[in-house]
Amino acid sequence: MPPLPRPAHHTEVMLPPRTGVLAANTDVLVVGGGPAGFGAAVAAADAGAEVVLVERYGFLGGNATVALVMPLMSFHNERKQAVINDDTRILPTDHGEGDPVVAGVLGRLLARLTATGGAVPPSPDTGYTVPFDPEQLKQVMQDLLDEAGVQVLFHSLASGAAPLADGHRVVFETKSGPVVIDARVVVDCSGDGDVAAAAGAAYDVGREEDGLTQPMTLQFRLVDVLVPQFSRYVAEHPEQWRGVHGLWDLVRDATLAGELELPREDMLFFSTPHPREISVNSTRVTGVHATDVWDLTLAEIVSRRQMEQIARFLRERVPGFVEAYVAQSGMIGVRESRRFCGEYKLTGHDVLAARRFGDAIAQCAYPLDIHNPEGPGTLLRRVPQGESFDIPLRCLLPVNVDDLLVAGRCISGTHVAHSSYRIMPVCMATGQAAGVCAALAAKTGRQPRHVPARDVQRVLRKQGAQLRDELGE
Repeated sequence: MPPLPRPAHHTEVMLPPRTGVLAANTDVLVVGGGPAGFGAAVAAADAGAEVVLVERYGFLGGNATVALVMPLMSFHNERKQAVINDDTRILPTDHGEGDPVVAGVLGRLLARLTATGGAVPPSPDTGYTVPFDPEQLKQVMQDLLDEAGVQVLFHSLASGAAPLADGHRVVFETKSGPVVIDARVVVDCSGDGDVAAAAGAAYDVGREEDGLTQPMTLQFRLVDVLVPQFSRYVAEHPEQWRGVHGLWDLVRDATLAGELELPREDMLFFSTPHPREISVNSTRVTGVHATDVWDLTLAEIVSRRQMEQIARFLRERVPGFVEAYVAQSGMIGVRESRRFCGEYKLTGHDVLAARRFGDAIAQCAYPLDIHNPEGPGTLLRRVPQGESFDIPLRCLLPVNVDDLLVAGRCISGTHVAHSSYRIMPVCMATGQAAGVCAALAAKTGRQPRHVPARDVQRVLRKQGAQLRDELGE
C-alpha cells in the first residue's frame, strides 16, 4: 500500500474552536522524556522546583528507547592519539583512553543502570561507548523521576503554546482531548523544539547553504548472532573492518552487484549487554525533514525496506549471522531538525578549537560527525587530544522568547557544531543545565536569561556535573 500522497495544493480549512482541560500549574514544565528531558526534570526537582514532565509516548528514554539509538556514544576525551583511516573513520581499538567530561544526572543514571545489569560501563573494549538495554533504561529512568518527585504525564503530544503574564501555557493532544499545563518556565526537550517553535522562537534547519539535514536512520536489534564466529571472520579479514565498528568491502561489493540499495558506505554494529545480540546502525534516508509528516512516513517505509535487505545480506553473506533475525526495530531516528537561534551560536571552529566559555554549563569531546545529507560518506573530525569544548548557557536561551529554554539536539549551533553535541550524553547534560536554570528562574521570579551563569554553575557542581575548574572568556 503506497503512502498517502502529499497534497498538490496547500489548502487550509477552518477548524472549530475548542476548549481544553487545565491539568496543572507548575514551576517548571519539561516537554519530552528523552535524555535531555530526563536530565532537565531531575535537575529542576533537585534544585527545589515543582516539576511536571510530559512525554508523547508511553515511556521514557526518547531516541534511546523509541528509536533504539544504541549505545550511548562516548562522552570521554582522549589522552592517547587516535589513528584516523584514509576514510576519515576510526578503528574501535584506536579510540584512545580518556576521561569523562559528562557526569551529574548521567552518572547517577548509569550507576543505577549498571548495577542492575542494564548497561556495560565505558571501557577500551566498548570504545568508551555505553551499551545498554532499552527496556531496563525505561524503568530506571522512571524510578529516578519518581524518587525526585517529578510528576509525569504520558501519551501527550505538544501542539501549541501561548504566553502568559508570567510563564507559558502549553497545549497537548491526548486521548482525553486537549490538555493544558501552565508553567512559570518551560524547558523544551522535544528534540524538534516543537514548543519553542509554537511560541515563536527563531530557528534554523539543516546546512546553512541549502537546508539539507543529516539523514535519518532506523536502528534495529539482531539476536542469535554468533559473535565468536563473526569475530574470527574479522580477525582473518581485517580489510573488511574499517571505521567505527564498520563492515566495508562486502557492503561495497553487494551494492555494486545490486544486492543492496543503501546510500551509505558501511554497516555499523554495536554490542549490547546481551552476548548474542547486536544493534545495527546501517540504514540511511536522505532528503527528508523531521518536521514534515509526509517525509517521516516515507522515511519509515524506506528504512524498513533497507532493514530487510541488510538482515538478508548478513544471513547470506557474513559468517556468524546465519541464524540471526530482527527482534525489534525502532521508530525512524532523527539526527537533525530545528536548531534554535540562541544568545550564542556554537560553531565548528569552537568545537575543533576546544573553546572555553565563562558561562559554560556542559562539556563535549565527541567528534564532528556529519553523515552526508545527500548520500554515501561520513565526515569525522576530532576534538584536540585530551581536550573538550564548552557549551555556554547562552545556547539554551532563544533570543526572542522569554520564560523558555531549549535543551538537547535543538540548542543553538551551526549544522557543523550540531554534529558533535547531538549525542545523548551531552543532550542529558544540556538538559540538566536547562533544568537548573529553569528552577532558579522560577524560584527568584527572573527570566531565565537573567539568571547569572555562576548561580547555574554552582548548582550544577553541587549536583555532580562535570565543569572545568577554570572557565574561559
